[in-house]
Amino acid sequence: MTTGNAPAKSAQIKVTRRSPEYWRVTFDNPPINVMGPEMVREFQALIGDLEADEHVRVAVFDSAVEGYFLNHSDFAAKLEDLTSMPAGPTGLPPWPDFLVRLTHLPVASIALIRGRATGNGSELTLACDMSFASREKALLSQWEVGVGLVAGGGPMARLPRQMGRQKALEVLLSSNDIGGDLAEAYGYVNRSLPDSELDGFVDALATRIASFDRWAIANTKRLVNAACLPLDVEIAAGWDACMTSITRPAAQGKIKALFERGFHKPGDAENRLGSLLGQLSNLG
Repeated sequence: MTTGNAPAKSAQIKVTRRSPEYWRVTFDNPPINVMGPEMVREFQALIGDLEADEHVRVAVFDSAVEGYFLNHSDFAAKLEDLTSMPAGPTGLPPWPDFLVRLTHLPVASIALIRGRATGNGSELTLACDMSFASREKALLSQWEVGVGLVAGGGPMARLPRQMGRQKALEVLLSSNDIGGDLAEAYGYVNRSLPDSELDGFVDALATRIASFDRWAIANTKRLVNAACLPLDVEIAAGWDACMTSITRPAAQGKIKALFERGFHKPGDAENRLGSLLGQLSNLG
């Protein structure tokens, strides 16, 4: 909403309907694609549009920001701007609500990962039906334990089912960056592809799925989901632990130390976040 002669605020999530059946959803919040309360509101609007549309059969998520798919939360934003938002139709807060609804959506969802998918970007990847990563440019991580936090978007519930308990704990507890090839080997993503081939591969797959019968897509996905999805209560427990962890002095101190090293800005702190987290005990 704008008032007077103020310029309209640019959308951080942009939808391109390549056809009625095939949507591209592009994250565009430069310089580093952090996710603040405004983007969460846009995610809520997006999932409402996807649920209401009778024609869409596939949605591909990608990024317009060089080096970043979808990044961690915006720690410069006011926490109450996020926590004051009403729960979604699932009864969950808006971000986990979006992820759960995306997983149950009768539409195929695909993450095209080029650049950093840290925290929220990883959680979105895990909620999608399929994910494909740039071999040279993708970095996935759940970074939260490295700053004394607990992740809020459900990776503790999703990762063990996807890659097994031990690999999931390595990803979560190491808080390290996972490149494209290792992400494929661990089952974090479907495939890692050469960067030059990634767009063509995902576009061809999405176009193919979009040509198929919507009823068959929806019911196949529903039956697969019944076999392997976590319960909503598991997602809720992770969110509650996340909210508790944010206010802990240990977490606040480490986040402050990261800001002092250039966190939230283009540069080394964001580009090498996994490495920097391993040095936090020496920061201050």
